[in-house]
Amino acid sequence: MSATGVAVRSADASTATVFARAASAEWLRLRTVRTTWWCLLAAAVTIVGIGATAAFDEAQGPAGPGSTLPATLAGEFGVLPGQFALLVLALLAVTQEHATGMIGPTLQWTPRRGVLLAARVAVPVAVATVAGVLLALVTDVAAWFIAPGLTLSLADLADSLGRIAAVLAAGSLLAVGLGLLLRSTAGALATVFLLQLVLPFLLPAFDVAWMRDLGRVLPGSGAIWTLLGEPDMTAVLATTVLAGWSAAALAGGGWSLLRRDAG
Repeated sequence: MSATGVAVRSADASTATVFARAASAEWLRLRTVRTTWWCLLAAAVTIVGIGATAAFDEAQGPAGPGSTLPATLAGEFGVLPGQFALLVLALLAVTQEHATGMIGPTLQWTPRRGVLLAARVAVPVAVATVAGVLLALVTDVAAWFIAPGLTLSLADLADSLGRIAAVLAAGSLLAVGLGLLLRSTAGALATVFLLQLVLPFLLPAFDVAWMRDLGRVLPGSGAIWTLLGEPDMTAVLATTVLAGWSAAALAGGGWSLLRRDAG
């Protein structure tokens, strides 16, 4: 009788309740594995370290009139390479269960795959984005103290952290979508690394028109433009590139979780 009552209550639970339970389980799983903390440590060292180094360089350089720079550049420079540790965090959150075979029990505990998909996407993306924004904020403040010649206004800070949040959210969605689609940590990591870092820098170096054009529509190019204003592209194109790749990866990953067998 007790088991029947539990089954009925679970079946009658609202979507919001099931989502809250699934998100809580995802958050519990994410924070209790060591790889999450190693990824956060790597991101902190990279973002703060590179930002502080840039601030030190600025502090030791000649100070000319009218040459002041915003301290937010430190966080943006740091996030550009440091984002990869956060993308690994998001990706591992959705691929580890396929590697260990625990995806079967997870689907039994949360049979509503659409709700599971929403929780599985929302939690790692939120963690990676919030962590990256906080680290960028720490970096900006540290750079301001290291190089007093740098400026730090609330307007610059809001603009910079907003762009960083957009880049990290789009990158995390791309990583999660590819992880769900490929179900392989190694394969998804290699794909994210190529799309975000290698190909956007490598293709334009060949000085071939179609390679340059291809490089401009890769997600890494959109991220670089959003953070640093490079390469030569418009805000509309950069936004379209980031949103398009993230949506395509998430659509493929969602189809994989909703329609494919667990094995």
